[in-house]
Amino acid sequence: MTKILLSSLVAMLVAAPAAQAHQIWFEQDGKAVKLQFGEFALNQRETTPGLLDKFGAPSATLLGAKGERTLKLDKTAKGYLVSGATPAAGDAIVAQDNAYPSWETVEAGKKLNHIWVPAARMTTSFAAQQPKLTLDLVPTGKAGEFKVFYKGQPLPKAKVNAIVQSGWAKEAESDESGVVKFDMPWKGLYVLETEHTDKTAGERAGLQYATSSYTTSLSVVQPKGIAAVAAGPAMAPSADH
Repeated sequence: MTKILLSSLVAMLVAAPAAQAHQIWFEQDGKAVKLQFGEFALNQRETTPGLLDKFGAPSATLLGAKGERTLKLDKTAKGYLVSGATPAAGDAIVAQDNAYPSWETVEAGKKLNHIWVPAARMTTSFAAQQPKLTLDLVPTGKAGEFKVFYKGQPLPKAKVNAIVQSGWAKEAESDESGVVKFDMPWKGLYVLETEHTDKTAGERAGLQYATSSYTTSLSVVQPKGIAAVAAGPAMAPSADH
């Protein structure tokens, strides 16, 4: 690797926002559904004032048997409360932020903009679903099997992490048809996460960008299995506001 290439990679890593290590995901407590931002495996949830304020305009949609319906997101001190719907069996809720702040790098004396699009899906069962998000992760209808899509097309060789509240995690890679499989031994909530970077230049709200990065999660509850281990102590919100 040349010194120039190494320097460019280091510069990009330094310039990328710390939030890219984060994810958004759905949690349900009784009838209340929340959209959280942070690190599920670390029991970390960002707050306001703080990193939660960087969200530009997250939107949420209920995908049900009767069609799609826009949902209201009410910002709270520790995330967004999804108002207007409790998902029924077979329903899903998806959310995406298309206005998260861009960041800038300098390569060969040229300024380049980059964008990050966090998204999440929540499903009430393992029944097969169709993609809706730009980068999406959906159940296929088979136990422990999921499929990764990018812009509606299966995405092969995508890294997917399956995480439970205790921090236990397992990684797998999607096959040529975008399918990934997991053993899911623990009872309770699983948050699956995948990422993808598109190096095709584009435009968003008048901003020309060089790359677009996507992080998407899928929240699903395993009703059977070994009793879930409790989450560890809550990690404090990020200091970089």
